Amino acid sequence: MKLTLLLTLLPLPLLAADKPNIVLIYADDLGYGDISCNGATAAQTPNIDRIAKEGINFNSGYATSATCTPSRFSLLTGKYAWRQQGTGVLPGDAALIIDPAQPTLPGMLKKAGYRTGVVGKWHLGLGGKGGVNWNEKITPSPNEIGFDFSHIMAATGDRVPCVYLEDGLVRNLDPADPISVSYKTAFEGLPDGVKDRASLKLDWSHGHNMAVVNGIGRIGYMKGGTKALWNDEEMADHLAGQALRFIRESKEKDTPFFLYFALHDIHVPRVPNPRFTGKTAMGPRGDAIVQADWQVGEVLRLLDELKLAENTLLIFSSDNGPVIDDGYKDEAAGKLGTHKPAGPWSGGKYSILEGGTRVPFLVRWPARVKPAKSSSAIVNQIDFAKSLATLTGGDPNFPDSQDILPALLGESETGREFNIGHAGQLAIRIENWKYIPAGPKGKQPERLFNLAKDPGETDNLAETFPTKITALNAKLAEIRGGE
Repeated sequence: MKLTLLLTLLPLPLLAADKPNIVLIYADDLGYGDISCNGATAAQTPNIDRIAKEGINFNSGYATSATCTPSRFSLLTGKYAWRQQGTGVLPGDAALIIDPAQPTLPGMLKKAGYRTGVVGKWHLGLGGKGGVNWNEKITPSPNEIGFDFSHIMAATGDRVPCVYLEDGLVRNLDPADPISVSYKTAFEGLPDGVKDRASLKLDWSHGHNMAVVNGIGRIGYMKGGTKALWNDEEMADHLAGQALRFIRESKEKDTPFFLYFALHDIHVPRVPNPRFTGKTAMGPRGDAIVQADWQVGEVLRLLDELKLAENTLLIFSSDNGPVIDDGYKDEAAGKLGTHKPAGPWSGGKYSILEGGTRVPFLVRWPARVKPAKSSSAIVNQIDFAKSLATLTGGDPNFPDSQDILPALLGESETGREFNIGHAGQLAIRIENWKYIPAGPKGKQPERLFNLAKDPGETDNLAETFPTKITALNAKLAEIRGGE
């Protein structure tokens, strides 16, 4: 009798039919204040707002780092990128920085019975350290770290090679026109962004003046692969189409699925489709926000159409905070007006201040999450790994990740005890206190802020609360001890 009672109290693993589908839509360089549910008025984001209306809007949601590669690394591995050398912003021909032998979020979900797919921006390297041959199947790739399906860009839109890869192969490659890539030496006879600057359809402000593809200067040089080159204006349509393809195919296979849909928007070069041009008064950056929202809407539409929405856990976030001029003359600064891309926070991409890592963070799951909720729980993307392991019965072997599932589902206002920020240095937040140690080479003094009273991080309280600094510094040292 006692044994029977005990067994009824133990949590049972979810059956495949009960497991929610999981869709993670990951925007690029989108700031906390860039979406209308977080106060934006210059750009309207009704589809993103719908997620907030039908789910939870977190006002203390964080990426792990203030730049893209390390944030993506941490999201997929449940491990702080700063614990591993070589996890900074990568060139387009970098080797894969995720060891296929280590636990990953997609690998865990795959073992838990999910069909897993990634569509969009990758920027975590491909192949081994001997270099990539773009003209044959590339391994290791996302498929070796847990994804059943991958349709990706190798890096970013402003870096070569400017092609899509599916399951390790460049799409539409003509063998008679092989691809060559170099980040050091130009290929003779081809246009470049310096000598051919007058002919560019999008001028550069700094860098982005090497290879010219689709009339736009890039970082790095490439030749060949003409039929495989992407068209920037059609990129959003193309990537959204591949995301919808994965969802449809998963529905047909009647299996729970995990889709990591990594938008390229609103990263530079901002070249939205003509149907979005002029949708805002902010120029290409604002129009790219609207285009990103359209892609979100396409996913929501298909989930409704296929009657999958009710049991789909959908997460929307961004890899880091906003940046205005990131290398191209696209009028982003001149047309910003009163729009505040980071919302009430200071800083943005590349910054250790809140705007660098405090990002849009929305969760919807109609079957379980109550709608129209705002949460102040501290949540971080690194925690998806362990939290989703708890949800799906997967292996929770992610030491830096924390199980904050109750907070993610709106069942608790308690998230993680501390948050670690990363932007060339580390910072720590516990409750509303944030401590930033002295900057590298003494460029900045140590700083202490009360975020509840000073969201803009302008009033340094370091001299006023020395005991608070001692406690926060000790906690930070404890966490770093696992490096």
